[in-house]
Amino acid sequence: MGLTSRARLPMVPVILAGFAAFLDLYSTQPLLPLLARTFGASTFEVGLTITAPTVAVAITAPFIGRLADRLGLRRVIVGSAFTLTAATVLAATSSSLPQLIVWRFVQGIATPGIFASAVAYIHEVWPATHAGRATAAYMSGTVLGGFTGRAVAGVVAADASWQAALVALGILTGAVAVILWLSLPAEPVVREWGGVAGGSFAHLFGNRRLMATCGVGFCVLFTQVAMFTYVTFHLSAAPYSLSTTALGWIFAVYLVGAVVTPFSGRWIDSHGHRAGMASAMGIGGVGALLTLVPALPVIICGLALCATGVFVAQATSSSYIGAVTTQDRALAVGLYSTFYYAGGSVGAALPAALWTRGGWPACVALVVAIQTTGVAIAFTQWSPAPAHHDVVLPD
Repeated sequence: MGLTSRARLPMVPVILAGFAAFLDLYSTQPLLPLLARTFGASTFEVGLTITAPTVAVAITAPFIGRLADRLGLRRVIVGSAFTLTAATVLAATSSSLPQLIVWRFVQGIATPGIFASAVAYIHEVWPATHAGRATAAYMSGTVLGGFTGRAVAGVVAADASWQAALVALGILTGAVAVILWLSLPAEPVVREWGGVAGGSFAHLFGNRRLMATCGVGFCVLFTQVAMFTYVTFHLSAAPYSLSTTALGWIFAVYLVGAVVTPFSGRWIDSHGHRAGMASAMGIGGVGALLTLVPALPVIICGLALCATGVFVAQATSSSYIGAVTTQDRALAVGLYSTFYYAGGSVGAALPAALWTRGGWPACVALVVAIQTTGVAIAFTQWSPAPAHHDVVLPD
């Protein structure tokens, strides 16, 4: 397959893979105040419905990535999408908060097979000069999936129940799984099972730039989860007192990121990853600070900027993985995902302590500090070379 034909590979299945990966993962965020009332649970306890799947992703992602490198990326993407469908529907059968948390953990186990394989898939089938654009298109899918999951959950839960919301999400996930099965092209080469996994892990851990990227990923998802988990409590309280439906629609700010992120791919390809990360975290930091203004329209604008910054940052760091790995890319993405979702897990739990002591301003201060750390890592450890110099041997 030549470069021209590879550059013209269909983007829609890749976008749908991103959509499926993030449709369910954070879908309980707008439901947290409702779940707290329903089960008589604390902020921390209902927050475990966000922590559980991210912990599962962090634990399993490298192993799923290794499996995808050996069984085939397309096979694992499609199989994981169907598995996630089943787990989402079964989560709706939960009769207690602990049961819901367990099923959320199972959803997290199914998720890495979609996104870790999808990012590796892009670098397998697209030329290096177009990898940033393909990754940005995939990221747009994750943005749309994340928004749709939260919006559907909020609206359906308000009109029916939280169980009905999960059933609706399961149906959507199943529909996307079928489309992926029918339309996602196979990668050019599917490796046979073999090799020593330990050797590959040792090789990746010795890649300084990849490990730095893992640190950046930790900061990126910490920012997103901390902001959009605890802002629901901030906005459900006085003076805003937003309903479950309104909290679900708050995530419409993700659509701004869906529009902006594809254009960021060209910026990454042209100006390099460090410039992309600095721009992304700068936008996100300004957005986080704007949410301190006690006016709902300004808070919404701040959330839109923060979300956009996170999505561009994730597109940047995901693209950079392809620049610093030349083999076992799904495994490399899986390793990155462990740190990325560890950041999400910490971002869901750590701000709870600050929330009880300093409220929303304390949470925002923590988020800005983490954003600054991510930029510092990128500027001290990443190569300044533009993204189109895409294949760089590890140090």
